[in-house]
Amino acid sequence: MSLQKQLLKSKHAYKVTFSLPKEAVDGAKDVKILGDFNNWEKDNAIPMKAENGGYKATLELNPGREYEFRYLINDEKWENDWEADKYSLSPYGVENSVVVIPAEMEK
Repeated sequence: MSLQKQLLKSKHAYKVTFSLPKEAVDGAKDVKILGDFNNWEKDNAIPMKAENGGYKATLELNPGREYEFRYLINDEKWENDWEADKYSLSPYGVENSVVVIPAEMEK
């Protein structure tokens, strides 16, 4: 797993690619991302696309912010990103993954 970030200067945003390897999905048929960027709403979950046995999704996120998120596998199992920038304890007593988006000037 890894979070790849690319500055999109023309859009004042970062393109972030989220990856979940096949070891984490264990043959899953459906993987989604939920987090601060979609208000943790299952109806607005970002679907991930199957790729080489794992899953990937790309989002555009605003610079200078941190976003908590988790992966939802087959609508029943939650998984963190093993290579998240950091982790944050949620009000529910579990840790969420965090992606840190630098300010636009940083590279």
